[in-house]
Parts: sequence; structure tokens; C-alpha cells
Amino acid sequence: MDINEAKNKIEELTKLLNKANHSYYVLDAPEISDFDYDMYLRELIELEREFPELSAPNSPSRRVGGEVLEGFDSVRHAVRMQSLTDVFSKDELLEFDGRVRVALDTDVPEYVTELKIDGLSVSLEYRDGSFFRGSTRGNGDVGEDITNNLRTIKSIPLRLTEPVPYLEVRGEVFMPKNAFLKLNELRALTGEPSFANPRNAAAGSLRQLDSSVTAQRNLDIFVFNVQAAEGLSFATHKESLDYMEKLGFKVIPDRHVQHGIEQAYDEIMRLGELRGELGFDIDGAVVKLNSLEERDIMGSNTKTPRWATAYKYPPERQETELLDIVLQVGRTGAVTPNAVFEPVRIAGSTVSRATLHNIDFIREKDIRIGDFISVQKAGDVIPEVVEVIKSKRRDGLEEYRMPNTCPVCGEPIERAEDEAATKCLNSNCPARQLRSIIHFASKEAMDIDGLGPAIVERLIDENLISNSADLYTLKAEQLAGLEGFGEKSAENLIKAIRNSKSRGLDRLLSALGIQLIGTRAARLIAERCGTIDKVMEADAESLAEIPDIGLKMAQSVVHFFSEDATKKLIERFKEYGLDMTCTAEEVGDALGGRTFVITGTLPGMKRSEAKKLIEANGGKVVGSVSKKTDYLLAGDEAGSKLDKANSLGIPVIDESELLRMIEKPENLNQADK
Repeated sequence: MDINEAKNKIEELTKLLNKANHSYYVLDAPEISDFDYDMYLRELIELEREFPELSAPNSPSRRVGGEVLEGFDSVRHAVRMQSLTDVFSKDELLEFDGRVRVALDTDVPEYVTELKIDGLSVSLEYRDGSFFRGSTRGNGDVGEDITNNLRTIKSIPLRLTEPVPYLEVRGEVFMPKNAFLKLNELRALTGEPSFANPRNAAAGSLRQLDSSVTAQRNLDIFVFNVQAAEGLSFATHKESLDYMEKLGFKVIPDRHVQHGIEQAYDEIMRLGELRGELGFDIDGAVVKLNSLEERDIMGSNTKTPRWATAYKYPPERQETELLDIVLQVGRTGAVTPNAVFEPVRIAGSTVSRATLHNIDFIREKDIRIGDFISVQKAGDVIPEVVEVIKSKRRDGLEEYRMPNTCPVCGEPIERAEDEAATKCLNSNCPARQLRSIIHFASKEAMDIDGLGPAIVERLIDENLISNSADLYTLKAEQLAGLEGFGEKSAENLIKAIRNSKSRGLDRLLSALGIQLIGTRAARLIAERCGTIDKVMEADAESLAEIPDIGLKMAQSVVHFFSEDATKKLIERFKEYGLDMTCTAEEVGDALGGRTFVITGTLPGMKRSEAKKLIEANGGKVVGSVSKKTDYLLAGDEAGSKLDKANSLGIPVIDESELLRMIEKPENLNQADK
């Protein structure tokens, strides 16, 4: 295929995938199957890999993420992203309306009432109809550039249906309830702490420096305001919302015009009744003046507009009886008590269980089996016990005490002095092994495609595996006989397991689930030690010398590898041919230790590729410009970093100059002058 054919095919695939994304994620009316979508996307990625000069910044391939940043650039908002004043009762809402009526000299202001999505507010900017920058609200005046992460959200159009010269809109990024529950279920199975609510999960996902992590979190957005526009004008807020929908945005739903505050209050109450049935979190309703001219008359305070307010809903609580407290054992051995109570309906669904976290939580609230308790959903999603209704406590209820043995394996459990969790000490406990294997196979660990929690549980139930090393003894014919497996799916899983052998030392250290050791710490340890044997031989003092590895983390590593079960596991990994080495790339010295900052879109490589190139040639890449910066490597659409570099007199180079420096180091010395 020549470049012209490739260009035409890429344009065709881009239009097809953008249309499919809009139909699925905005209109909720899918036009093609998931399989077909994946095949078209794969074809596009392969074409862009073969013809990198044809890869556009807003290609649908960018939605999978993958670029890793050192940090986020700052963005100064041209239009301040204000917050809202809150009201909590009808009387306070009437006070707001009274101020509006006096200022406008009218008896019946026209309002628009909308759902108040509980997420993270962002700005989206478009030039000639193409998305070029997205940022967080920050303090309202200055936010963070999270463009790469926002590109992964499939309901954000990368190109508008009309080439508007410039447009800035504001929206709320959120995590749908079903995505949040699945994420927390997976984190619980792999021993990671759960997110408290969908808003926290969305915020944490948006601020990932690795956009591929954001892409996996299934975030969504509703757009609710035009911040700035060139070549457009609107008389009312409703008109602007309808136009944004025409441009391809996923606009805030249930937006209606009301005449007077009584109608607005009725709409608030109606939206509140929908709360439990929605697929996303809301924490109130927003009442706004519809007329944009009247908004200008009302004006704003320092941080909040006078023409809008947010009516906040109280959390819904239900009373029920606590029937039992049952224990769940996690990957690290943590034994978590869970409340089992008479089912009650809260925020649209029936719940009968809630975590009680640990024995301290139970003692603090004085929770006893047989008590009547008040239950709510944190963030309208996660059931939690709020309090015990002491006035209804019956005589004879005993204080709850944690047992001395594990409910699964029967071995002793105990609580360390400096920890909140009580733990099962048996590393071979079946419950620990289940969650340990799930974590081992997860994407951020050994990335064994197709080996999800349900498959792991089935393999354990069939006595085919009992620990992670057993995975490498499996054969396709063993799997093919299991329900749900065919010959092809069995072969694919065995191939995925076999491929995981080459992941390297850092992924293995992460997969082993060593307490306090995450993916970054695992990589730092692997890079310092180089082999699994060197890791096992290291003492806590030498490990603690590694930057960002503290003494407690080092002690955790030493303790883990001192256990006989760990030593046996590693020997088996060696026997099965796992690569347990980390070969550091040879570092040149062409750049002589100079410090670089990278900004903008480079023509021939990603910023992550430029970072690796600089580091491989003896340079250092940092996230922000300072007096200590030697060079700013700038591409197209360079932001505030370019301004700061110019103000400090720091040399600004482009990609071709960087390559010349590396090829001929004398150019570096010349540039220094």
C-alpha cells in the first residue's frame, strides 16, 4: 500500500470509528459490534504504525492512551471556571429567587434546572472544530493540562460536526456506577484499596500520568456550559445546550425550562426521585437563569455566579436489622468483617451487606449482632453502616470480638500493633491464594489475557491450580474439558500464560503482591538489583538506599523473600523458564547530563519516545521548567512551559536540533553558548 492509499484508508477508518463512538457512547445506539469496532481500530493502529507521518493528534487510536508524562502542564483559563453556592432547603432556594427577582425587576424569572453530576469539572477547547486541549478546573483560574487523558473518553468528540473557529465548553467527567462497582470488585480481589466513591475514582483516573490507565477506567462526561466561542452567539442557555448537542457533545440530560421558582422546585423534586435509577451519581440539582443577558445583569461574586445555585440532596438512609458479621480474607491475608443485614432498598437498589472495615470501626460504633442500624450508600453507590440505633437495642446483645482463627483455613489470625487490619498468617490459605493468583494475572502485573477472577476460581475449584506457579503447568487439553472452554479458547489462554514468562523482573515483583510494593517500587528495585537472586540476597539497608524506597518498604521485601513458601515459588518460576532479570539499557553520554523539559506535539515521535531517547543518551527529563533547566524541547501547540522558558532565557530546541545534538555532541557545546 502506498502512502496515498494509506491516507485514504486512515481517513475512512477515522470517520467510521468516530461515528461508531458517537453512536455508542453519546446516542446509546450502537451501530457496529464490539468485535468489528476492535478490528477496525486494530487496522487503523497498524496503518499509523506503518505510516507514522499520517497519525493525527486526534486519531481514534489515541483513545487507548499510552503516553506517560512526568507531570501536568498548567493551563490558565481564559474564562474563570466558577463554583456554585449551595442551598439545602426550599426556604434557601426562595431566598436565591428573591435576590434574582429584585435584581432583574421581574416576578417570574425563567430558569433551567439540571442534574448536578458528582464528578470532576473540566474544560474542553476546540480550534476549527478539532479538540486540542483539555484541563481540570483547578482553582478556577489555573488548572492542569490533561488532554491525553481526556482523549481516552469516548464520549468526548475529537472533531465537531461543524468547524467552529474556537470553542471552549465545560463538562463534568464521571465514572458510571457499574464501572465503579466493577473497578472496586477487581481492586478488592487483587488486594488493592477500594475507591470511596465514583467521584474519587474519576478524579484519580483523570490525574494518571499514564493515559493507558485512564483509558481502562470507562470514564464518561456530560457537557453543560459554553465558556467561550468565536463566531457564535446565543440568547439563552437552553439554546446553547441544544447547539452543543448538534456539534456532537454528550450534553447534560433532563434539561428543561421553568417559569418561576415554584416550577424549578418541582423539577428539583422530580430529579431527586430519579436519583436511585440513574446510572451515575448526582448530589443535587442546579438552577440557572436561562437568559444570558440576564446573567450579565446579575454578574458574579469572586468565585460564584449570582445567577445560579445548587440544591443539595440529603443522603438517603434506611433502618434495618444486623443479622450477622461475616469475615472475608484478602490477598495479603487481611481479614475484613462485613455486615449482613435484612435487605433494604436504598438509592434505587436492594442491599443486604456492607463492609465494616476492621475491628476498630466496629468498636467505635459499638456494633453488635442483632442491633438495628442506619444504612446509606456512600456516594449513592457503596452501602455503609452509619450508626447503631441505640434506642432500639435489646438486652443481652454481646460485644463483637474477632475470632482467633481464619474462617477459611482455620490457621491463627492476629493483628500487628501498628496496623488496623487483622491478618491470616497462613500464606497457603485458599482465600489468600485465590486473590493472589487474580492479582498475579492482572494487567498491571503479568498481564495474562483471558485469566479473569471467574476463570481463576474455576481452576482452583477443579484442583488444577493452587498457586501462581501452577499456572505454568497447565495444558490446553486440561482446559478444553471445562465448561465454557473450547479448543481455541483453551489454546489462547495457554499462549497468554506462556507469553507472560517474558514480562521481566519488575512485572514479576509487582505480580508477587509484596506488601507496600506497587508497580513503580517494583520497577525501581528491579532496575537496581537486576536479577531475582540479587533481590533475594539484598538486605533492608541496601534496598532503602534506592530513591523512593523507604525502610518499611525495604523491610517488607526482605521479609517476603525470607519465607520458605516464597523461596519454593521462585525456584518453580526458574524451573518453568520465567525471565526474572532486568537489563538496564546502555546509556550513552552524548547529552552530557543536561536537563530537558518536553512540551507540545513533536512531529516524528511521542513525548515518551523523546524522553527515552534523551535518557538513553545521558540526558535527564523533568516535568517543569526552572532555572536549572538546560533546554526546552518544544513541538506544536507548546503551552505555558514555552512562555516560562523564554522568560528565563532557557534555550528552546525542536526535534531536529535534539537529533543533531545526539549525532554530533559538539552541537551541544555550541548550543550551550
